[in-house]
Amino acid sequence: MTSALDQLKASGTTVVCDSGDFASIAKYKPQDATTNPSLILAAAKKPQYASLIDASIEYGKSHGSTIGEQVDATLDRLLVEFGKQILDIVPGKVSTEVDARLSFDKQASIDKALHIIDLYKSVGIGKERVLIKLASTWEGIQAARELQSKHGINCNLTLMFSLVQAIAAAEAGAFLISPFVGRILDWYKASTGKTYSAEEDPGVKSVQSIFNYYKKHGYKTIVMGASFRNTGEITELCGCDYLTISPNLLEDLYNSQAIVPKKLSAEDAASLNIEKKSYIDNEPEFRYFLNEDQMATEKLSHGIRAFAADAVTLRCILEEKIKSSS
Repeated sequence: MTSALDQLKASGTTVVCDSGDFASIAKYKPQDATTNPSLILAAAKKPQYASLIDASIEYGKSHGSTIGEQVDATLDRLLVEFGKQILDIVPGKVSTEVDARLSFDKQASIDKALHIIDLYKSVGIGKERVLIKLASTWEGIQAARELQSKHGINCNLTLMFSLVQAIAAAEAGAFLISPFVGRILDWYKASTGKTYSAEEDPGVKSVQSIFNYYKKHGYKTIVMGASFRNTGEITELCGCDYLTISPNLLEDLYNSQAIVPKKLSAEDAASLNIEKKSYIDNEPEFRYFLNEDQMATEKLSHGIRAFAADAVTLRCILEEKIKSSS
């Protein structure tokens, strides 16, 4: 009997591992891997990754005159060191995230992305194997637009909770988007007190609507469902371009023999009546319609705060290590 994980892969869905833990990534043989500050923070606390931290600290100490500059350099190098190790395991790409504190600064986001790509180049990794992750704010989407068109750097627009964000991202030419499923479900459960089946799951429905919109209107941007709470959410999106899945849910799918039918297809989407809209050159309209979506507005701001907080925690850990090694 074929596992649910193998059936998912056979449907045309590319499976991505949502982890910074190399052992987990290697076990499930995903095509790509995606990380964020929270995942890197969790992995960096494990003793088996001490050598990567030590190497990053040595780099940082030689690339900054102040402790702040050294911490910045160390953190950027650590993200790249994790990415490099991951790319030794997966055949495809790794996503590396721009500091969430830059989510409202287009130029700073672009500058940081270019720096990350240069760091990858310095360790022998070409930009074709890296996705730069940016928050799906107006500024993040515009940064992705410039990185894609002017620099040929592929971007992953993350913290996506609405069709408005998705439309603007596709118009920007983003290589990939990461609409969050589980976090949408969390918001609706807290707001309504209801329990949702996988078929009714508002996070699942959000990704379905984005997938159908893209396929109906011929956008090439990859839809990668993310942030899952259970395997039912995953199997309801069987047929989606990509799904990035945490190790614990990959293990559940790996051990399951349940039948996983394909639920999404470009052919089905082509027959749907979906109005085409545009936001990429209309900042007031983008902000207004995003603001009209209470869930998306709240989850975007919460996600930025959470990722920024984990980045700050990681910086504090690295600062202490730099000081103690001096």
